[in-house]
Amino acid sequence: MELPKTPSFGLGGRKALVTGAGRGIGLAAAVALADVGAEVLLTARTKSEIDDAAKAICDAGGSASAQVLDVTDRAEVQAVVDAAGPFHVLFNNAGMNRPALAVDVTESDYDEVMGLNVKAAYFTAQMVARSMIDADVPGSIINVSSQMGHVGAQGRTVYCASKHAIEGFTRALAWEVGEHSIRVNTLCPTFIKTSMTRPMLADTEFMDRVLSKSVLGRVGTVEDIMGAVVYLASDASQLVTGSALLVDGGWTAN
Repeated sequence: MELPKTPSFGLGGRKALVTGAGRGIGLAAAVALADVGAEVLLTARTKSEIDDAAKAICDAGGSASAQVLDVTDRAEVQAVVDAAGPFHVLFNNAGMNRPALAVDVTESDYDEVMGLNVKAAYFTAQMVARSMIDADVPGSIINVSSQMGHVGAQGRTVYCASKHAIEGFTRALAWEVGEHSIRVNTLCPTFIKTSMTRPMLADTEFMDRVLSKSVLGRVGTVEDIMGAVVYLASDASQLVTGSALLVDGGWTAN
């Protein structure tokens, strides 16, 4: 009897670009990708963070390097893609939030959140995809969205708008690049314990509301997303594109 073969989760011989890689979800993604054999380029605006992270990954036996990058500067992004690409994996993670009720959101708040979460993510994916196509390299683009790309929440109108936009962009891009064997998906975490969410989660009332939405009764850790990153980046998900992988503790099952 010939048994089916489990697709490989390994990424040996492949290069991965991770934005917002100095801390939190981006750092966890970089570690996960390196753990399964990828050569990882960590990028962020803070040099000390990505330098330390890349060194720690290398010390642990992985392959990693660091490059300071402001993803809102398209010329900088293009220079990195030209110099270090083509990449087989993009973990398109850089993002921000400015919680506020819609009646209090300023134009500056709107422009900064949408500029990073949507515009920068869009053009980073565009440049990486173009490089993959030009080099005839199959690949996986993982756009970091959120459970807030599937629901609404008080005080998060701009953030929700940005993540809903990323969901639509991802589905449309999947159609455009599929013929080149490039897959495009979103990873949609719930609230993850990071330096960005720590102040919010320290608010007992807020934390109680969050926990009431979780089927599993807890918020996430960065380790909770690492397996999902490897799955979407690897051949294990080779028939998955235009999809959203929700790592949300059942939030959207409500």
